[in-house]
Amino acid sequence: MPVTVHTFDWPDRLVIGTVGQPGARTFYLQARTGSQLLSVALEKEQSAALAEKIDELLDELMATDGNRFSVPAEAPQELIDTEGLDQPVAEQFRVGVMGLGWDPSTAQLVIEAVPIQTVDAETLEPVVPEVEEALVVRIPVGTARAFAERTREVVAAGRPACPRCGEPMDPEGHDCGPTDGLR
Repeated sequence: MPVTVHTFDWPDRLVIGTVGQPGARTFYLQARTGSQLLSVALEKEQSAALAEKIDELLDELMATDGNRFSVPAEAPQELIDTEGLDQPVAEQFRVGVMGLGWDPSTAQLVIEAVPIQTVDAETLEPVVPEVEEALVVRIPVGTARAFAERTREVVAAGRPACPRCGEPMDPEGHDCGPTDGLR
């Protein structure tokens, strides 16, 4: 079975952004090099976890004795991308599993994403697509810090949390449910 690997080495742009209103947003990881643009859908939780793991990996590199790589402790402001997603946003696939690694030969973080695997409802066997796909993106450490910071901002830009119950509040209103301490 052929495998299509969408590779972005030193991309011009790598961002996580959303389409839709808070509460009904779809998250996308989008990479662009020149005219090559690829968008993959992922969950809010995957986005948050990716940002967290990037920072953890960079912090580990900073703390490693004899580290020969210059890893910034903070995101370089000039690298933080505040623009929306490039248009059109055409979902290539929905991310199932993501991986994060470090390539010391290029001093880059490597982000890998593969599609979610669907299962046949009757047999419970995985449905194998005709063409398997993967996304592989390599970014330098400064870009990685900036990517993680933007991602945290995008994730946090959702619905505000209710001060009473902590659940997300919709613009139309919010029902906390029982307030007698049973919740």
